[in-house]
Amino acid sequence: MSNIEIRVPTLPESVTDATVLNWRKKPGDAVQRDENLLDLETDKVVLEVPSPIDGVVAEIHAQEGDLVEADDVLAIITPGKPAVRDTPSPSEEPEKADTKAAPAAEPVLTPAVRRLVKELHLDPAQIPGSGKDGRILKSDVMAYLDKQTSSKDPDAETVASTLDTPQPQSEMHAEQRVPMSRLRARIAERLVQAQQTAAILTTFNEVNLQAVSDLRSQYRERFEQQHQVRLGFMSFFIKASIEALKKFPLLNASVDGTDIIYHGYYDIGIAVGSPRGLVVPILRNADQLSFAEIEKSIRQYGQKAQDGSLSYEELSGGTFTISNGGVYGSMLSTPILNPPQSGILGMHNIIQRPVAENGEVVIRPMMYLALSYDHRIVDGKEAVQFLVSIKENLEDPARLLLDI
Repeated sequence: MSNIEIRVPTLPESVTDATVLNWRKKPGDAVQRDENLLDLETDKVVLEVPSPIDGVVAEIHAQEGDLVEADDVLAIITPGKPAVRDTPSPSEEPEKADTKAAPAAEPVLTPAVRRLVKELHLDPAQIPGSGKDGRILKSDVMAYLDKQTSSKDPDAETVASTLDTPQPQSEMHAEQRVPMSRLRARIAERLVQAQQTAAILTTFNEVNLQAVSDLRSQYRERFEQQHQVRLGFMSFFIKASIEALKKFPLLNASVDGTDIIYHGYYDIGIAVGSPRGLVVPILRNADQLSFAEIEKSIRQYGQKAQDGSLSYEELSGGTFTISNGGVYGSMLSTPILNPPQSGILGMHNIIQRPVAENGEVVIRPMMYLALSYDHRIVDGKEAVQFLVSIKENLEDPARLLLDI
């Protein structure tokens, strides 16, 4: 059988090229059918390129960091089972058999973590993995680094000696230049595009989440038992946003040149952090999903974001976006539009604050809300009323069930 060419697979729509992120094999290495040969990084996702056959890597045609396009040749594989040396009997090599330990299994890394480990010059075998099947996540790398830092606690004498010794200029002003990841570069490009093409304004309000908190406390246990998922705040915000979008469809629309495109569906983007940067997976037809289905989808997307396994389809499209900076402790911020969408809702930290209620000062769980919108098609009046509608839906969640 002749050698097999490994080519760049068909790339997702609107993606013209990819970057060779990391080779898992080198020339001369044996490879099994469906085993990953390398990772390709696109603007949104990391693609794995598996081997179609058993064989040996004969040549590599694209190096790490190279830009490649669909159907470019990446490598050549010689088919066939690789030759396996006969295991020597104990009588032939007794000492080697007794003293040589079996090689440790290679740690399972996500593509993004593999890149991080490489940049930080870490040994992945030393990092415990907490992900599925022992995968090492970004949080595992951070925990490992924290542990290493805390374990290196020099005594005062050593510290004083270090401070008294003049440090070389190169050590005192160390710098490291690393290229942006494709995702980070794409994020930068889209943020600049949003600032340059849209007329972005932001309006603010605050919401009393006491009613939602009481509802969650009342039904949380039964909800988790029946649906096997936690009842969070995000499903309430998504439902409240959809009801507001139905009343103010321009916030669910987009601009195309001099045309306004009204979307008759509600594909809600949920901004989540990942080891590679911010990603926005899409809840398709979110208006047709139950609270449990929304919560399950959010949990799955969060896990996929950490594993680096979100597909291009899961990240494409969207008619409106919700960003929750509160999970990182944000008190107030101005979210930036996700082009070509005309609106994005920013959630923030929930703080117990004194508020006036029925003539009395009471403590309530309060959150600041921010709505950034494209002033080219959305007027200030509509934006304010849209945000007020979300506030009313959350402060009286029965509205979400009664459609009023």
